[in-house]
Amino acid sequence: MGVTKHILAPGNGTDNPNVGDEIAMHYTGWVYDPSKPEGKGNKFDSSYDRGQPLKASIGIKRLIKGWDEGVPQMSLGEKALLTITPDYGYGAQGFPGLIPPNSTLLFDVHLVSIQRKGSTTILKA
Repeated sequence: MGVTKHILAPGNGTDNPNVGDEIAMHYTGWVYDPSKPEGKGNKFDSSYDRGQPLKASIGIKRLIKGWDEGVPQMSLGEKALLTITPDYGYGAQGFPGLIPPNSTLLFDVHLVSIQRKGSTTILKA
C-alpha cells in the first residue's frame, strides 16, 4: 500500500523537494488496468495536454497523498513512474466521471523545477 517509484530517467541526484517547497512537474495519469500494455488503462489527466506543468506546494496536503509521498523521493529533472494505491489516491470515492472508486493509479512524472520554501530562487532541470 502506498507509492512505488520506478525511475524512467535519473535526475541530478542532489536536489529533492522538501515539505513546503513549490514544485513544477509535468505528468500523465492513468487508471491501472492489468489487461492493458504497461498497465496503463484510461488516461484521465495530463499536464502535457494543457501545455504547462502543474505548480504546487509539496507535502502540505493539497495534492493526493501519493504525490506528497512520491515526489519528494525524486530529484530535480528525474522522470519516474509512480504507482499509487487507492488509499494514497482518490480512495473509495474515486473522482466521479474520471477515476472509479478504489482505483490504483499510474503517473508518469517529470520534476522540472523546485523553489525552496521562503526562497525566490528556482532550481530548474
